[in-house]
Amino acid sequence: MPGCCGAWVEANTWLLSVHGAQLFLSTESPEYGTRGPVGAGFTTVRIELFVNDPVAVHKRALAAGAVEHSPVVEHEYSTTGPQPIKKMLQGALVDPLGHMWLVGKVLE
Repeated sequence: MPGCCGAWVEANTWLLSVHGAQLFLSTESPEYGTRGPVGAGFTTVRIELFVNDPVAVHKRALAAGAVEHSPVVEHEYSTTGPQPIKKMLQGALVDPLGHMWLVGKVLE
């Protein structure tokens, strides 16, 4: 999702910077033994991005070329662990490389 939280594109690789953390995504490169979601026929990774305003990020991603998988809506959960989640505002997108992104915010 170029434009989301700081990004640049070089050849077939995207560098994303989210609050100083860098993440690289690229197209598949058979010469290096890697396949992308489009070539594999399915996404192999689900990226979850927690933000203050998932609706705004979702809209920006759509404007930058992502495809909506599901709109941002409130979901109820019953997770366990040290910080259980009861409610989230979350939607899903697929970027132009075929990677699935869940964009959300914990509400409770």
